Formats: sequence, structure tokens, C-alpha cells
Amino acid sequence: MPVVHDFRKYSYNSARIERCGRHIGSKLYWKLYAIENTFRIVVHSVLTAQINPNWWKVAVDPAVAKQASRRRAAYAAKPSNASPGASDIHLIYLSDLTEILRSNSHLFTPVVPDTNNWIAVLEAIRIPRNLVGHMNFPNAFDKAAIESAYSRLPSLFGHLSARAVPVLIPN
Repeated sequence: MPVVHDFRKYSYNSARIERCGRHIGSKLYWKLYAIENTFRIVVHSVLTAQINPNWWKVAVDPAVAKQASRRRAAYAAKPSNASPGASDIHLIYLSDLTEILRSNSHLFTPVVPDTNNWIAVLEAIRIPRNLVGHMNFPNAFDKAAIESAYSRLPSLFGHLSARAVPVLIPN
């Protein structure tokens, strides 16, 4: 398979832009999708078990909750677009998920003993995630951070099952 180079380093060529898009989508975007949504599930599952199903009101910073409400209103104003889901956890950023982990680490650590390591992993992919999410071309360091985070995901569900925490997908 040919090496794909950042299209921005060359003169305009629509085929090169398409190759870059296909490459990023097939190699990295889906892994970021899996990482971010896995963390939504883990956060929801652990906090539901540790607090209750209404954990959002207790565990989320009011400023983050307010941003989620604003985003929900923006979606409601455009009903022809797809809904992000009923749970506000679908309306927050990876950095917000990381902050929920950090501020509630006392609730996560009994279930996920390496919570602090996971916070560091999520911080390490925050910038690469934004690069990919905003359609930029990540470098080798960014790609390695995403690959590393993705490869560690199965251990999260191992922690949940080892402690009999049900895996709950937020609506």
C-alpha cells in the first residue's frame, strides 16, 4: 500500500485530498470513535453503579452540564438532523469525559484501579483527537498515541467484569 502524505504540503490535487481522507478514516478515525464511545460507556456504567442512574446531576461540573444543555437545544432546533442520543454524555467532549474521570476518581478507582493512568492516556490523545476531528493530518507521534490508547481498551471491560459492574450503554 502506498504511503499517504499530508495533502497540505503539495499543490492542489483533489485525488490527494481524497486519499488523505480515506487514510485517516480507515486508520485512525474509527479508533478514536471506539475510544471515545468506550469511555462514554465506562463512565456511565461505573457512575451508575457507584452513584445511581441519575449520576449526571451529581458527578458533572455545572459548566459542562450547561454546555451539554446548550448543545441539546441546538440539536432540537434542527430536528431534521440526527439526534446525538437521549443522554447528555453524548453531547460532551473527550476533555469533559477526562475531567469527569478526574473529579470522580475516588468512585472509579475501586472499579478501574489504573484510573490515573487512563486519565493520562486520554490527555495524551486529546490533541491528536482534535487534529483528526478537525480534518487535519496527524504526525507519527499522534498516530502512536491513538494506537496505544486503542490497544488498551479491552482492559477497561476486564476491570468492569472483574468487579461485576454491568456494562450499560447510555441512551
